Amino acid sequence: MTTTTTTPTTTSTGSTRTPKKRTRSPIAPYVFVAPAVVLYIAFLLVPMLYSIYLSFRGMRLVSGGAFGKRKSVFIGFENYISALTDPEFIAGFGRLAIYGAIAIPLTLGLALLFALLLDLGATRAKRFSRTSIFIPYAVPGVVATLMWGFMYLPLTSPFSYITRELGWGTIPFLEDPWIFGSVANIAIWGGVGFNMIIIYTSLRGIPSELYDAARIDGANEWQIAMRVKVPLVTPALVLTGLFAVIGTLQVYGEPTTLRPMTSAISQTWVPLMTIYRDAFVRDDLPRAAASSVFLAVITVVMSVILLRLTQKRAFGGES
Repeated sequence: MTTTTTTPTTTSTGSTRTPKKRTRSPIAPYVFVAPAVVLYIAFLLVPMLYSIYLSFRGMRLVSGGAFGKRKSVFIGFENYISALTDPEFIAGFGRLAIYGAIAIPLTLGLALLFALLLDLGATRAKRFSRTSIFIPYAVPGVVATLMWGFMYLPLTSPFSYITRELGWGTIPFLEDPWIFGSVANIAIWGGVGFNMIIIYTSLRGIPSELYDAARIDGANEWQIAMRVKVPLVTPALVLTGLFAVIGTLQVYGEPTTLRPMTSAISQTWVPLMTIYRDAFVRDDLPRAAASSVFLAVITVVMSVILLRLTQKRAFGGES
């Protein structure tokens, strides 16, 4: 269906002239959306569906006993059972929980603190401060991990140098149980700036009249921050919290990069490292696909639970 619009115009002599018809094609929106849809299907939907298909397959010997030919066959939920009964894979979730208990609260807490400080009228050099806090987020994860790794190693660590000079010995950053805080510190250092920008942007959208009214009622800056600002930026806190949970479940780069520097990080330290081992070390793609699907389901479930628990407070909807 094609729509046309015409607008009559009046010439200098007073006569009415009808301009050329402008045609609006109904397929134009689809043309603009098509590249994004194609990329979504090719690089997200198709790999996702293939992973689900692959997770129900397995390599078996057929036609000839021990000297038979390997063939991919349907084996049902056998890969999922194998993954869920693997003690190394399950233990990875336990280590991930400890890591998340350190990284998520500190990342969100520091991001909120910096955003509130930048939002104060008396704060100086706001542009420089915002940039300084955000810059670590722009550093690639591998580079940041290598940088912190050298600061953790006993022979190159400036922190251990100070403690050695004081007679306290070196700090065991890369040993249990310090390793959890060391890995979490890298994520905190890189993630605070991004979350701070989201919260700070939300703060800038709050009408200043609310602050003026609170000051007239006798509230100080601390009370304004806790009773006015924080409740109004709850949706931003929920969003950053959701990003933090998803990022925690997908931790891979930091422990993998630190692994050559310490014996405290095994080949299966977190679930994604176990998936990588199954896929590219053991050449067991179906098992890796099943583990990946399970991890994706856990991510979706935890995201839904978080949104359901915070929906009423953050967005005013029914919980």
